[in-house]
Amino acid sequence: MERRAEIKRKTKETDISCVLVLDGSGKAEIDTGIGFFDHMLDGFTRHGFFDLKLKCKGDLNVDCHHSIEDCGIVLGQAVKEAVGDKKGIKRYGSFILPMDEALILTAVDLSGRPYFSFDLEFKEERCGDMDTGMAREFFYAVSYSAAMNLHIKEISGVNSHHIMEAAFKSFAKSLDTATSFDERIGGVLSTKGVL
Repeated sequence: MERRAEIKRKTKETDISCVLVLDGSGKAEIDTGIGFFDHMLDGFTRHGFFDLKLKCKGDLNVDCHHSIEDCGIVLGQAVKEAVGDKKGIKRYGSFILPMDEALILTAVDLSGRPYFSFDLEFKEERCGDMDTGMAREFFYAVSYSAAMNLHIKEISGVNSHHIMEAAFKSFAKSLDTATSFDERIGGVLSTKGVL
C-alpha cells in the first residue's frame, strides 16, 4: 500500500498543492517562486527518497514569509497523513550530516506530540532569494503540523548556504529513518499503545 498524501491549502496569502509519497525514489517537482527554497526542498526530496510535488503561488510581492511558512504547514500535514497509523514504523530517526565546514544534527520523533528545538546560526540575512530566518519558521511549521518532535542543531558551520542545505538534508535522512518499517515492531513503538 502506497503511503501517499495530497494536501491543498488556499488562503488570501498563498495557494498551495502538495503530493507526498514517503516510499519514493527522490523525484521532485517543486515550484514555490523562491529559487533557493526550491533547491532546499529538492535536496530534502532526493536525500529522503521521497517523491514530492509542491506548487505554491504566494504573495512574494510582500516577501517570502507566507509562502515558506505555509509550505511548511502543508508539508507537515502531508507527512502526518502519509504516515497513517504509524504501525510498524521506527518512529525515531537522527542523522549528522556534513557539508564542507558545516555539520548539522537532526533528530525526529513521530510521537504525535509537537515540539521544536532549533539551533542554527546564519551569518548572512539571505541565501539567494530566501531569508535565512525563514528556515526556523519552515521547520517549526512542519513539526507542529506533523505533530513531531524535531531538533535541529548546528555542531559547526560558517557558510549560510552550507548550514541551510545540511539542515534540509539531515532532516530528510532523519525523517526517512523515522518513517521506515522494522519487522520487529508489532503495532506502534510506544508503551502507551498509541502514537
